[in-house]
Amino acid sequence: MSDFNFTLPLSGVERLPATIADRTRRVYDRLAGVYPVSTGLFHSRAHRFALDLSGIRDGMRVLEVATGSGEMFRRLLRINPSGFTVGLDLSPKMAARTNGRIRKAFPTARAHCNAVDVRHLPFADASFDAVMCCYLLELLSTDDIGVALREMRRVLRPAGTLTTVLISERDPFFNGAYSVCGRAIPAFWGRQVERRVPAMLESHSFRIEGDRKVRQIYYPSRILVARR
Repeated sequence: MSDFNFTLPLSGVERLPATIADRTRRVYDRLAGVYPVSTGLFHSRAHRFALDLSGIRDGMRVLEVATGSGEMFRRLLRINPSGFTVGLDLSPKMAARTNGRIRKAFPTARAHCNAVDVRHLPFADASFDAVMCCYLLELLSTDDIGVALREMRRVLRPAGTLTTVLISERDPFFNGAYSVCGRAIPAFWGRQVERRVPAMLESHSFRIEGDRKVRQIYYPSRILVARR
C-alpha cells in the first residue's frame, strides 16, 4: 500500500466534529447488517452504469468515498484486480463489514476499507487516478459538500475523474416522499441536492464530462462524471 503515499488513521471517527456527521455515523453503524438490502433494491443499477461511465480500468489507483454496504467497492475490485483500491466510510461498522467481505472474496487484492471522514482525507495530493462517490452528498451540509469536493479534488491527480451518484430530483412525487423521510430521520435520509451539484462541481474547477439518469424500481438516480 505504500504506492498511495498516505497513512490511514487508527480511527477516522476521532476526527469527526460533534455535528450531524456523528449522528449519521451512529445511524449507519446500527444499520450495517441490513443496509445491503437497500443497496440491492435501489442502488445497484446506478452503480453499474456509474462504473461504465467512470472510465476506471485495471491498474488504476482508485478511491471510493462512502462505501456503504460495499456493493460498488466489490465492483471496483473486479475491474481493477492489479491496481490499488481504497474504500472509506463514515461508519466504522460499515467499513469493517466491507473490509471483511473483500478479504474473503478478493484475498490477493491490493485493497483496504477504513472509517474516515471525507472532509479530512488522509492522503497526499494527487494520490488517485479516480474517485467514486455514491449517495453521500445528500448527507452533508452545503458547506460540507464544498469541503468534501475540495478534498476529493485535492487527492485526484491532474485530469483524474470524480464519478458521483446522486438521488435525482426529477420526480415530484418521489421528491415529496423523500422530503418527508428526510425530515423524519435527517441523519439517514439527508436531503436532495442533485440540482445544485453540477454548479458546485464547476465552482470547484471540475469539468463535467458525463451525465446520465437511471431508475431502479421507483428510485431515481443521476450519475455525473467530472474531470479535474
